[in-house]
Amino acid sequence: MQIDFTKGSVAGAMLRFSLPLIAGNLLQQCYNITDTLIVSKLGADALAAVGTSYAVMVFLTSVILGLCMGSGILFSMLFGAKKLDELKTSVFLSFVLISILTAFITLLSILCLPQMLSFLDIPQKIRPMTQAYLFFIFLGLPATFFYNFFASLLRAIGNSLMPLIFLGVCAVLNIFLDWLFVFPMQMGVSGAAIATIIAQFVSAIGMTVYCIKKAPHLIPHRRHCRFDRALFARIINFSLLTCVQQSVMNFGILLVQGVVNRFGVSVMAAFAAAVKIDSFAYMPVQDFGNAFSTFIAQNKGAGEGSRIKQGIRTGFLISFLFCIVISTAVILFAAPLMTIFIDPSETQIIQTGITYLYVEGSFYFAIGFLFLFYGLYRGLGKPGISVVLTVVSLGLRVLLAYVLSPIPQIGVLGIWWAIPIGWVIADLIGVLFLKRYLKSFSQ
Repeated sequence: MQIDFTKGSVAGAMLRFSLPLIAGNLLQQCYNITDTLIVSKLGADALAAVGTSYAVMVFLTSVILGLCMGSGILFSMLFGAKKLDELKTSVFLSFVLISILTAFITLLSILCLPQMLSFLDIPQKIRPMTQAYLFFIFLGLPATFFYNFFASLLRAIGNSLMPLIFLGVCAVLNIFLDWLFVFPMQMGVSGAAIATIIAQFVSAIGMTVYCIKKAPHLIPHRRHCRFDRALFARIINFSLLTCVQQSVMNFGILLVQGVVNRFGVSVMAAFAAAVKIDSFAYMPVQDFGNAFSTFIAQNKGAGEGSRIKQGIRTGFLISFLFCIVISTAVILFAAPLMTIFIDPSETQIIQTGITYLYVEGSFYFAIGFLFLFYGLYRGLGKPGISVVLTVVSLGLRVLLAYVLSPIPQIGVLGIWWAIPIGWVIADLIGVLFLKRYLKSFSQ
């Protein structure tokens, strides 16, 4: 299924493209949640180890994902402008660049793993489990690159269905291997990590083979395998700035995890469970923001300014309506959602998680708008603005978390409130940039 965003219904095109993205990430979240559920049966220490590992894992994969997403925006623009030769050359150049960076990130992560754990203040009692889990996860970073690169290529031309299919295979396989390695084979948290990377490599290989065999019109020929200074400069601009935006966002989350770790294993376990629920809840608007970015980029390449304006109005309305529904659901069902991951007897852990969900759940509209601003400015060829918004959002989050949490009367609640405050302030700045650039959208 390939969608041309420059024609037809704006809302219909956005929804048709974003629904497979949302379904794919729902599957991904499902196997992340399954991983957490299975590991939680090993005890609070194992849950805390995997929970804090998740923040590290998301940060590193976000670097690779950001590089692929940035290249995908350029692919969308070139596809919208019908410049297929330039598209193929950019595919070659970006593949070489990101593969080299992925190899470097993988090697550096493995070598610096002990220092990383010390930086995060991982408690000594769970450090061996955390280190074992992350070691295997880092070995799977090349699979993350292959899957996301070719998925970004397909999504750039409006095909979000095939990435969903391969991600579905990955999710089902991961769930089965999780159970097999952790319980019958009794491999502990290491087994959960090994299950994850095996599933990732299967989906990565499948996605790569599919693109080569079924989408040859996107694969560079020998004449496209050359260095083009102008295209390379655009790839650097899009890929590296989007990478910075994604990595800054997740590095800020990593720093917040470090503050949470200071409150002990109970708070760490509550945070690990609540973040899973949180991510699952607002993940659809994050995916919608990525779909929105492809819509903007294709129309930017085609010079369709009026559709960009219409898309902005439609996108923000859809995101707001969804966030209202999901906020209501999370707040109403916070307690039973927490008991999915935490034994009902652990009342203190559950209550800490419920408080987190009450605070964050009330402001999902703000994170929904922020994801749209990220997608908007990437699609317009202004990824630097997305970086600014991310720095503001995460900078405030980290600053307020470090400042407020040591105050005895506030404590961990300061970390919870720091997050939505960062979202709202970044949204306000996004609106200011929007007013500034609104006239250029029709050009």
